[in-house]
Amino acid sequence: MTARIAKGVALAALALALASCGGRQPLKPVQGQRLPAVPVGAATAPTAAQLTTPTIQARPERNVELLTQSKVRGDDPFDLPPESDPR
Repeated sequence: MTARIAKGVALAALALALASCGGRQPLKPVQGQRLPAVPVGAATAPTAAQLTTPTIQARPERNVELLTQSKVRGDDPFDLPPESDPR
């Protein structure tokens, strides 16, 4: 009987997984709410796709510079020893 319950649970989980990956529909404002105001200097209000697309500042491109060779560290004129306390 536990095998039957396990199959039922697995079938229910599969049905839930398939139901959760439904189709994509364009975003629409909730009934009774207004769209965001038109930004200053813009000719038209931004669309839902424009509002949900992250900007370059929010998602910067990755800069991958691999260190290809070891280099000897140069002399640092600001690497001074700590001052001694005259007390």
